[in-house]
Amino acid sequence: FANTTKPKFLIHPLNMDDINLHYRFLNWRRRIREIRDVRAVRYRDRWRNMFRDGDMLRYHGDSDEVGCFVSGRPLSKKRRYFEVTVNDTGVRGMIAVGLVPQSHKLDHQPGWLPNSVAFHADDGKLYNGSTVGQQFGAKCCRGDKIGCGISFDSDDGQITVFFTKNGEEVSIPASPEDLYPAVGMHSLGEEVVLDLNADWRAEEDDGQMIVDSHEEDWSRLHDVKVTGTLLEYMGKGKGIMDVGLAQARRPLNPRFHYYELEITDAGEKCYIALGLARRVSAAALHQSRD
Repeated sequence: FANTTKPKFLIHPLNMDDINLHYRFLNWRRRIREIRDVRAVRYRDRWRNMFRDGDMLRYHGDSDEVGCFVSGRPLSKKRRYFEVTVNDTGVRGMIAVGLVPQSHKLDHQPGWLPNSVAFHADDGKLYNGSTVGQQFGAKCCRGDKIGCGISFDSDDGQITVFFTKNGEEVSIPASPEDLYPAVGMHSLGEEVVLDLNADWRAEEDDGQMIVDSHEEDWSRLHDVKVTGTLLEYMGKGKGIMDVGLAQARRPLNPRFHYYELEITDAGEKCYIALGLARRVSAAALHQSRD
């Protein structure tokens, strides 16, 4: 007969603490995998009707559809600025550079939808949550560098969005919500080089302009209607006291030391005044003209 022996086992008793620790470890590993999966989706760049090759973006549609790229990561205090270089303006040069929310629809140009803002190279206009733009700068051509960034106001925590064109800066107040770099295109042949890690030092800038784009950005309004960046006199204009006044909430300072306006309509008598004043009444401002 074959020699058979029964197997022998050495049994170590396990207590409940060891079992719970084991399951906590397994849950921890599973949770890490889930977080990695969520972050991979959350921080994924999105684009439509575009061809991407590294840092190069090229319009890839039939000119009837908008092409749009949205970065997977928003701007932040550590990553405040990005820049594109226009390689080719294509047929119409409809290149847009700006910031959008994470949920921005890729069939719309940056700046067209609410909570988005963008500078459009074909007409030099700023589109701030509207399909109607306001004149903001010069048109762009091949070789131009267009940048977009955010700065943080240490006094009231307000975020300011600024745009640059070949080293010149223009700024506007913005929403404190997350803002994602975006590039739009809309005609054949358009091509840019995208730099999401570009560096911008405001102290190198020679000229800046603040454009207050909402009514709450004005500390005083009297007989003046605000529509985007447009100021319109709404008074009767019949007497010396019928003066319209719009005074910005923030004063000029060493960083924002300049502003300008464009007269879109001179009105009946072109009684338009531009200057600096303390927080005075409309009547006092009128008397300062004497």
